[in-house]
Amino acid sequence: MKNILLFGAGKSATFLIDYLGHEIQKYNWEITIVDSNLELIQSKIKGIGHAHAVAINIENEVQRRPLIQNADLVISLLPPSLHFLIGRDCVKFKKNLLTASYTDEQVKKLESEIKENNLFFLYEMGLDPGIDHMSVMQLITKIRAEGGRIKSFKSHTGGLVAPQSDDNPWHYKISWNPKNVVMAGSSGAIFKENGAIKEVSYQDLFSECKQVNIDNLGKLAFYPNRNSLGYIDIYRLEDPETFIRTTLRYPEFCEGWKCIVDSGLTNDKKVLDPGGNTFRDWSSPILPFISPKNQNLFIYLGFFEDHPLPVSAKTSAEVLQYLLETKLMMQPNDKDMVVMLHEIDYDLPEGSRSLRSSLIVTGDDVRKTAMAKTVGLPLGIAAKLILLGKLDLVGLHIPILPEIYEPVLAELRTHGIYFNEVID
Repeated sequence: MKNILLFGAGKSATFLIDYLGHEIQKYNWEITIVDSNLELIQSKIKGIGHAHAVAINIENEVQRRPLIQNADLVISLLPPSLHFLIGRDCVKFKKNLLTASYTDEQVKKLESEIKENNLFFLYEMGLDPGIDHMSVMQLITKIRAEGGRIKSFKSHTGGLVAPQSDDNPWHYKISWNPKNVVMAGSSGAIFKENGAIKEVSYQDLFSECKQVNIDNLGKLAFYPNRNSLGYIDIYRLEDPETFIRTTLRYPEFCEGWKCIVDSGLTNDKKVLDPGGNTFRDWSSPILPFISPKNQNLFIYLGFFEDHPLPVSAKTSAEVLQYLLETKLMMQPNDKDMVVMLHEIDYDLPEGSRSLRSSLIVTGDDVRKTAMAKTVGLPLGIAAKLILLGKLDLVGLHIPILPEIYEPVLAELRTHGIYFNEVID
């Protein structure tokens, strides 16, 4: 009986666990789910046969290693800083590894050992990164087959609140890790626009959010993601004039978040002075940056209340996270939404074309979110293909090869995850 080992049972794991729960019944496999919170795991595997809950300290190798040693395939949905611990053990015990996180310098140090041991490590196999890579490579391959050359590439993705649940001035609710929301964009961004390399600091990232029109949703704002430039080579593009990967938000969010960044309230390094500070005291640095037009955003979050700060919050970023979790968390009947849009301009022998390929996925409820669905399903499908011997690759990969993206995109379509294309 094959055993899938999943590290992490948080928000993004919900749909993955449901999907794998169905597949292990079908193929007579089993799954072991590991997290520090036993109650959380048990709530997610209720009613699933051949599913086991294990609560350990993930950083304790004495507890962790036997689980990896007994697995046939490992999936990690842990915070990125912990993937290297899992990856190192997977090399040691010769196990394949899947994760939705970005490749980083640490896992690249394992690349030669992964190959030498005939292992398959598949990173960036979620939504963004993940579905974006797969859908983009499918489009690029089609354009190349027609003799096309790409001039401009823009890829936008956002995890948003669905219109029917949009009831606050930020037009946003949190459907994934709130700490990631607080620190989003903190590394700045690098991209290419009209032939020039542009580098934007964190302080300027939300200053001039451009907008794009999404069918049935209206205008959304976007800000650039991290370093887009590395993906020019990864996608094997020939010196496009524009290349940018971005995050989508509603315009009001970008306007408000710029004020928060400008005021320094996302600082996660400086420890707050102990004492009886209130939210009003804590938020005072933002006063010079807000206007009568947008102050309702901060009133809604409770910035100016005279209540004491939570004792658990040691930094300004943690205070901000507390407020987001309190005011912008999804409620039981809320639905979230994932939006992705690729804009590609390209030349063909017979003339120029502009392609828009868009995806909108709405969650079922607060548990089966669109975010959990679009992060978890690609991982689950890949895991199944590997265990069935249908995805036989060696080395460290992201999903840009047709043998990965073609079967995964085909099955995603059966789950209602597909793109609509318009070519002008």
